[in-house]
Amino acid sequence: MKKVFIGVFVLCCLAGCKTNTEPQPEVYATNPVIFADVPDVAMVRAGDVYYMASTTMHMNPGLPIMKSKDLVNWELVSYAYDKLVDNDMMNLENGQNCYGRGSWAPSIRYHNGVFYASTFSATSGKTHIYTTTDPENEPWVEHSFEPSCHDHSLFFEDDKVYLIFGGGDIRIVELESDLSGIKADGLNQVIVPDAGKVASENLMLHAEGSQMYKYDGKYYLFNICWPQGGMRTVVVHRSDNLTGPYEGRVVLQDRGIAQGCIIDTPEGNWYAYLFRDYGAVGRMPYIVPMKWENGWPVLGVDGVVPDTLDIKVANINAAGIVASDEFDRKEGDREMPLAWQWNHNPDHNFWSLTDRPGYFRLTTDRVVANVTESKNILTQRTFGPTSSAEITIETAGMKDGDYAGLVAFQRIYGFIGVRMQDGQKSIVMMRSERDEPVLIDYMPFAGDKVAFKINCDFTERNDKALFYFKLEGNDWTQFGDTLQMRYSMPHFMGYRFGLFNFATKEAGGYVDFDYYRVGEGAVIE
Repeated sequence: MKKVFIGVFVLCCLAGCKTNTEPQPEVYATNPVIFADVPDVAMVRAGDVYYMASTTMHMNPGLPIMKSKDLVNWELVSYAYDKLVDNDMMNLENGQNCYGRGSWAPSIRYHNGVFYASTFSATSGKTHIYTTTDPENEPWVEHSFEPSCHDHSLFFEDDKVYLIFGGGDIRIVELESDLSGIKADGLNQVIVPDAGKVASENLMLHAEGSQMYKYDGKYYLFNICWPQGGMRTVVVHRSDNLTGPYEGRVVLQDRGIAQGCIIDTPEGNWYAYLFRDYGAVGRMPYIVPMKWENGWPVLGVDGVVPDTLDIKVANINAAGIVASDEFDRKEGDREMPLAWQWNHNPDHNFWSLTDRPGYFRLTTDRVVANVTESKNILTQRTFGPTSSAEITIETAGMKDGDYAGLVAFQRIYGFIGVRMQDGQKSIVMMRSERDEPVLIDYMPFAGDKVAFKINCDFTERNDKALFYFKLEGNDWTQFGDTLQMRYSMPHFMGYRFGLFNFATKEAGGYVDFDYYRVGEGAVIE
């Protein structure tokens, strides 16, 4: 039987399946709270429920919204948009792309019963604000305007709405009440010039990542900067007035853990929620204990972010944001579970879950040179310390010049799949070198059905991936060589597992994916 796998594999592997009825030792949450790419986190609490937004850049749908009851374990509940913008960059048309761009650094707020999630984009040239009264069950409504306000924070006061944003100099502007744009005669000024200089006069990265809060009658502006020869650093400026003057100080320098938000619990505890660069897996969120002393936020324990937290709950890691999928759908189901995101804007005419029920059919739409130019790559996050993704694919519909399979996706990618060349199929492992695809290994393949698997090891930044195939009735066979994964700025995100099918000669070929199964992997020597 095929369709019995949904959700169970991930939850058991990541959270741990326990049937022992004996008393278990007390557990505490650990950092990172999610060993996966969840950067630029912004957060809001509504009652006893927390909602978190993050960056996914060129992936769509985008601006993911996650929910938690304990600040540690998160599940995806919606996306603020299905499509950021419809242009050549986001559509992968006319030689253009938006790798590493799309939308960045969101803000999320809850005001007078309405949730606001916002972002900005050089790809659209706009600032985008999305609203809803129910992030889990009601669609988000878009409001957008020019210009694109870099790394902004929404802030509400006295029935007015402001954006605080910028790089280096931090500026405040008042918005129209209907969110249609910057108010022509409203507040518009720099409130903190060269905000990073409290950390150093010699900065590699000037202040950005603004998040504004009001606490105990004072205004607190959080930013990050990067001193030359140093690390990402958290700086805070405070003032008795929204427009200043502000005084600032460094509040955290530890392993580059920086940029994010602060949040309070219903019990009155405070935490910062920041990310840490961690190689190929991406930028991982950390919870940082926080307290207020003499009117200033104090982050960490003696200036260090602890690995074990004072929160009595076990991490489920990425189980709430990744998912196995048997591609079975019944009435009322989402077409694609929230864990899936497309690389750039998908073309919905070239994929189907109904042409062959129980399978994900992917059809080529055009001729391209390599997988990074391919439309309709369906992706999910990799995660650490180790992770594994497995598919089975049926290839009877391939055309000459087609490639289809499973990819460890970033600029420095590696994939294992089936190639159709001169009427003959072969199993191939390829990787990118100097932005060009290189054939590492191949073997003839006479059948139509084959399973592929990729194991990723991010332990201690090992950042290695191995590739496997399995024919019916046989065991897994390692194939090709080891991909040394590397986080690259052009893609600006952690590695993704991706399902792909692309044509190099003639469009119109198709393949059917039987399932996608994700779980823990193994340490790669």
